[in-house]
Amino acid sequence: MASDEAAGSGLAGRYASALFELADEQKALDQVAGELSALKRVIAESEDMRRFIRSPLYGREDQTRVMAAILDKASAGDLTRRFVMVVAHNRRLFALPRMIDAFLAELAHRRGEVTAQVMAAYDLSEIQKDALLTALRQAIGSKVKMDLKIDKGLIGGLVIKVGSRMIDTSLRSKLQRLELAMKGSG
Repeated sequence: MASDEAAGSGLAGRYASALFELADEQKALDQVAGELSALKRVIAESEDMRRFIRSPLYGREDQTRVMAAILDKASAGDLTRRFVMVVAHNRRLFALPRMIDAFLAELAHRRGEVTAQVMAAYDLSEIQKDALLTALRQAIGSKVKMDLKIDKGLIGGLVIKVGSRMIDTSLRSKLQRLELAMKGSG
């Protein structure tokens, strides 16, 4: 299984690089990035969709038909549509999320952007998001893009990851540290 994962990463990188070059030539990087981000959200929010793209039980025709319908509904541009259709036709949909991540990572790298992965216990207001983004920009000193996810298990607070650095102010972690301290003193 580990070799499948490694092969998938190389595969995802090759597909993403090819799409990046085409999008760059056509001056469509922002458009493609937006469409891929929307497609990534569709996949992330639907267990059925994740199962569909991973399952070998669906044939090439089924996969291309379903993906075409999703792209139609999303009003995806020609380049994004052709890319996803090639991926589906080549029976590589299982790697599509990694392809999207690789494309977006390359775009961010070329723009000098850093992505801060933020986990919050609840959805933040626009004012809170802006304040957090401003604080991150001041702390990191470069262009920062925030990837916000909700994890109600945190109870309260935030977990922020930027590269290899992590700041965990979640109530869950504080309670776990308190529990460990109490076990140690008893």
